[in-house]
Amino acid sequence: MTQAIELIDVHAGYGRIEVLHGVTFAVPTGCVFALLGPNGGGKSTTLQVISGMIRPTAGCVHVAGTHVNGAKPDALARAGLSRIPEGRGIFPNLTVEDNLRIWTYAAGLSAREVQDRAFTRFPRLGERRKQRAGTMSGGEQQMLAMSRALVAEPAILLLDEISMGLAPIIVGQLYDLVQQLGEEGITILLVEQFANTALKVADFAAVMTQGRIVAVGQPQDIEEHVSAAYLGGAA
Repeated sequence: MTQAIELIDVHAGYGRIEVLHGVTFAVPTGCVFALLGPNGGGKSTTLQVISGMIRPTAGCVHVAGTHVNGAKPDALARAGLSRIPEGRGIFPNLTVEDNLRIWTYAAGLSAREVQDRAFTRFPRLGERRKQRAGTMSGGEQQMLAMSRALVAEPAILLLDEISMGLAPIIVGQLYDLVQQLGEEGITILLVEQFANTALKVADFAAVMTQGRIVAVGQPQDIEEHVSAAYLGGAA
């Protein structure tokens, strides 16, 4: 089985503060992989390392079999990796159309192509095309953020806490989309605090606490580790 993402004994952090203490795990190509654990465990830092936002101080990061330590985010994007950060990263004072128009430059597509792809995937955005992004609901804003990542048809998608601050029914709809994207063959690594939600769509999962991976396997194989991490982990 080929690996879309592989971390080998990765150490990383912020300045002198080390957050990741020898993280090792692999995400097989074409699967949905959930990285779970309590807040402060290092999950989002792991995504920043993979996406080139933070350079490891030790260890190796491979994307699609290529060593990418030190690679810039734009180079990784051109290689087919896309990330939706926590907090969505949209432009709240611009309309939906204007947000999409900005993303044409990164995707190398025309404005019409970007809009067609976004509105086909998220019809609600078509209905809100003239509305300022900051005035939409949280779920609609998350759809806009996800459309940005998907218009370039990435091979690997990194999702960071897409359920943050959303109503359960909206979370369910977004995770239905995650499952659909996985079935289309996109490799997805998702960070999620709410384990049960993620495990419903995940093929594999890893549990992270205090900057270390404590378990990796199929969802049914790591249930005890998930419970222990959340009951005993720091917020």
